[in-house]
Amino acid sequence: MKIFSISDLHLSGKADKPMDVFGAGWTNHFEKIKADWKAKVSADDIVLIAGDVSWGTVLEEGLYDLQSLKELPGKKVFIRGNHDYWWNGITKLRRAAPDESFYFLQNDCVKFGNIIICGSRGWTCPGSADFTEDDTRLYKREAERFKLCFAAVNKVREEGDTVLVMIHYPPFSQKSPSTDFTALFENERVDKVIFGHLHGEAHFPFRTVKNGIEYILTSCDKVGFTLQRIL
Repeated sequence: MKIFSISDLHLSGKADKPMDVFGAGWTNHFEKIKADWKAKVSADDIVLIAGDVSWGTVLEEGLYDLQSLKELPGKKVFIRGNHDYWWNGITKLRRAAPDESFYFLQNDCVKFGNIIICGSRGWTCPGSADFTEDDTRLYKREAERFKLCFAAVNKVREEGDTVLVMIHYPPFSQKSPSTDFTALFENERVDKVIFGHLHGEAHFPFRTVKNGIEYILTSCDKVGFTLQRIL
């Protein structure tokens, strides 16, 4: 079983949001992703998608874009991104999933063999260019949601398990390398953290190790619209 990740697909099957306005690299970007996905992933593998799946604003529109992933091999594990407005009600979403290969995380986890995957959206961190005092409440709230994630993880965690975390926003910034998120991840002995959200000219290390945890950026345009091998 191999594990891959990619995030920020920004599909727009039902929404008028062509991504090529953000640069020529986005032209036919989903076709590039699908071709790479089919070349790498088998039915027994897992693909982590760390938010911003669809530009849809209601569940029907989001499900339309999810259907376009149904043909692709492997188990697909999702968290919500800041643009996933269609993701409204986890129970309803899970019931409407295209098939059993789709898993949606919200303050909880899923376990495959000795691999535990948990995740939540997160929020912009202190020190980030867009962080203001108004963000403090949401930043703290998202840290509390990760405590719920780890409560779920610790119910199923066994000796030798690998714990992977998905968070949409970068969990630290260049100016603030230590945050409430990184402190939680270190305290819970996480192995790897997968995140997205960043695009274009944003400068951030693609893979970095901090206090024994590997942090991996997988925004699709930042990784050339290719899936990144996690394990």
